[in-house]
Amino acid sequence: MTTPNAHSEDESIVEQSQTPHWRIEDLAFSTIDVAAVRSDENLFYLATCASFVESGSDLYTQNLIAYYGDDPEISDWLTHHWEVEELQHGNALRAYVAHVWPEFEWQIAYNDFLEEYSRYCKVELLEPSKALEMVARCVVETGTATFYQALARSSTEPVMRNLATRIANDEVNHYKHFFRYFRRLRQKEGLSRRHIFGALSRRTLEMKTEDSACALRHVLKFRDPKHAGDPVRLKEISAMMNTTVRVNLRADMTIKMMMRPLDLPPVLQTIVAYPVTQIMNKVFLR
Repeated sequence: MTTPNAHSEDESIVEQSQTPHWRIEDLAFSTIDVAAVRSDENLFYLATCASFVESGSDLYTQNLIAYYGDDPEISDWLTHHWEVEELQHGNALRAYVAHVWPEFEWQIAYNDFLEEYSRYCKVELLEPSKALEMVARCVVETGTATFYQALARSSTEPVMRNLATRIANDEVNHYKHFFRYFRRLRQKEGLSRRHIFGALSRRTLEMKTEDSACALRHVLKFRDPKHAGDPVRLKEISAMMNTTVRVNLRADMTIKMMMRPLDLPPVLQTIVAYPVTQIMNKVFLR
């Protein structure tokens, strides 16, 4: 992974994220060559796991709304924009899975996933200050934007490429909101770069733990019951999914988004980029 030194790609993605919001009806599911796509097991697991996590977004959104309840601007945006768009992502991905793999019992598997996943969505797991939680949100949006950009680039199926691109643009736009709120709250709290770097590091290293692993366990359980809970099979599928992200991510943009909350002068960016890159390597390149 390299150190970012250009703004053109990032600015291009930000411009795309300003386009009017889309509808699931805009996706041409009828044009999917189902016979050609059905055999793509990697795409099935990528899309289905993502649909589970996105569909459960209302659990942690409510925690955030409560946490920022004394800030009407933030709580209003979380309620009327962020949660709505995250749930739409889940619905769109679910619709894609249902169209290509109609035999998969999505709702039953999702209910099983939700029973476990809900235990990970607790208020006490939020960062200790409101500004630092915005740093954590920036990390999450960086990770999801990276994931969907990689999914879009890896897919040869036009509808999935279109859907993943739309979601990626939404995630970049969400990042922009969280970053703007962070800057306001950071000034109020007087946070040091050390505290910010600590939050960046913690949340980045946690990025691929509970959410994705929990989703994969429950998808496999209902997709291939004879391998439910099989650690070898889970590891094989996880490695396959990780390779898709690793091969198709754009490291420069990812690192730039990760470093932005540190607000470093140019002379320090190169120095700090190295430890940030090492942290990202553990997440995206393992």
